[in-house]
Amino acid sequence: MLEMLISQLTDPFRIVLLVGLMVTQVRTRADTGTLLPLALGAVFVAVIAPMLNGPGGMPDAMSFGVGLAANVILLAIIYGARAIYLRIKGQG
Repeated sequence: MLEMLISQLTDPFRIVLLVGLMVTQVRTRADTGTLLPLALGAVFVAVIAPMLNGPGGMPDAMSFGVGLAANVILLAIIYGARAIYLRIKGQG
């Protein structure tokens, strides 16, 4: 299970999808809010990434759960990096 988590944390496709999710969420925050789009996006990426990268179809429950955990970890890192960037830039 740890190998699966590390694999999903270092998956470039997943990282790009989550960065795109964060950028979209920031741009549409006034209309859609913050938590709901991020939560739904994390679930979407947890399902779609294994479907597109792996040879199987739908992910099983374990890969979905680990993928969801990986997405939350990656979103926290991305959100933290954005907060640090904005603080350094003087906008936060």
